[in-house]
Amino acid sequence: MEALKPSNPYDRLTLAVFAALAAAVWFTFRDYAISNDEGVQHHYGELIIAYYRSGFKVRDLFTFENLYLYGGLFDMIAVGLTYFIPVDPYELRHVLCAITGIGGIAASAATARLIAGPRAGFVSAVLLALCGAWYGAMFNHTKDIPFAAAMMGATLFVIRIARQLPSPRAVDLVGFGLLAGAALGIRSIGLLQLFYLCLAVIVSLPWQKRFETCAGFAASAAVRIVPAVALAALVMILAWPWAALSPLNSIRGLLAFSEFHYAIRTMFAGRVYEMADVPRLYIPGYLLFRVPLIMLVGAALGIISAPLCYLGQKTLPRHRDLILTSSAIVFPVAFQVLFRGPAFTGMRHFLFVLPPLATLAGVGWSELIDALEMWSGRLASSAIALMCVCCLWDGVTLVRLHPYENLSYNSLIGGLPGAFRRYDLDYWFNSMPEAIHLLEAFVRDRRLAEVTTSSKIYSVAVCGERPAFDQSVTLPQLHWDFRSKWEESDFFIAPTQMNCDQDIDGEIVGTVERLGVPIAYVKDRRSIVDRPMATITPPSAGRRDSSSR
Repeated sequence: MEALKPSNPYDRLTLAVFAALAAAVWFTFRDYAISNDEGVQHHYGELIIAYYRSGFKVRDLFTFENLYLYGGLFDMIAVGLTYFIPVDPYELRHVLCAITGIGGIAASAATARLIAGPRAGFVSAVLLALCGAWYGAMFNHTKDIPFAAAMMGATLFVIRIARQLPSPRAVDLVGFGLLAGAALGIRSIGLLQLFYLCLAVIVSLPWQKRFETCAGFAASAAVRIVPAVALAALVMILAWPWAALSPLNSIRGLLAFSEFHYAIRTMFAGRVYEMADVPRLYIPGYLLFRVPLIMLVGAALGIISAPLCYLGQKTLPRHRDLILTSSAIVFPVAFQVLFRGPAFTGMRHFLFVLPPLATLAGVGWSELIDALEMWSGRLASSAIALMCVCCLWDGVTLVRLHPYENLSYNSLIGGLPGAFRRYDLDYWFNSMPEAIHLLEAFVRDRRLAEVTTSSKIYSVAVCGERPAFDQSVTLPQLHWDFRSKWEESDFFIAPTQMNCDQDIDGEIVGTVERLGVPIAYVKDRRSIVDRPMATITPPSAGRRDSSSR
């Protein structure tokens, strides 16, 4: 893989982007809440390690909910690191996930650079870093982001292998095997990489020559790439023990996902759907509204440039590279539309199409600037200035949303205000810590001195998961209330996602807000409940030490 060249100004700028991202991760990773999935995912990693440490005798992982249908690569690594790094396991997970997110940006930029040069790589890195759907997920989407990063890395090696067929270099085959195996070791849809590898062989065939020549080319290529596929299978099996029980389990896992029909609801264009009944345009719609416009326009330019490369002066490799990159977006989305698979929480399960989108965008904008420079330097400068303005706007929006960058929507629907109560927003209640801090400030207020008496505790109904509550609450007077007791709770905190804040009444005493949009509410229900306060001996009412999870 061609390394960045410090002598090239665009490569220097790309390195500066990664340095800025690393600094942002270091200074802000504690701002992000524990997501709904992290508790069970972390425990799944513990079960996989217990399975191996017991010599395959402790088999609880095969009956732990439906987690056996997923690989546990990220969770194994995160749990393993806790044995050596004495920090909060969830903070460690967030840092590790953010690092893989930066890796996904690097893979996207490297692919764009390989196709169209250093400027394309730089533009790709900037656009993906400023995509709120990606950056906002980098810290606690600990399954989706690592999977997406591995998929993009494997796609980069697919393109490199395609350029060298029928005799690809061993280092590229190993790179593909490791990264494709890593993707499969997280989600079974990583099987798409085998399809992309076959597509790479097909588009590289010397079609203008005799059939015997094409057949020999394909056979020679197949012999050389089989070891890479075997390496990917080995990595998958190590990270996904259930896949080792039967050669077809990876396919069974993929089919099982297409049949998921949980009682999970989602919102699209103001309507509520069950996950099995979402419209065919659910995923394309979320992609259209969540991805920044500058990235969408650039990706369209990149796709358009593929046939132009074929018809124009540029060589077949550029045309082939763009076909393979576009396939990493078009095929999974097309399958979702055609077969109408279950979907929920917006585009979360399709985050893996964002890096190739950014790659195409980098290529598209770079190609456009090249074309404009042939006509007029002033036009090219104007295009660059427009890109800078758009990027600045997106960057300022992310800063204003922090740490809820994941709530960014583009101007096609009016941004976050336009998406309010019409599309999925804070589906993992990332705003819970801020809402709890508002509640604690309310409880500590001098005007409520009677509330702060240490012998009194207050139940809190929460429209979210308990690990995030336990991690955030500091006052011993506040304890978690189970859903069956919500009507008896003293306080209620909930996101406006799916109108959860409207489940039970109360006086609003705190609002988590960004861009003028309420993300979560804190409600005081004591006047409604009107019951005697319980008394206990502090210090830890309802709390649980996170280190015991």
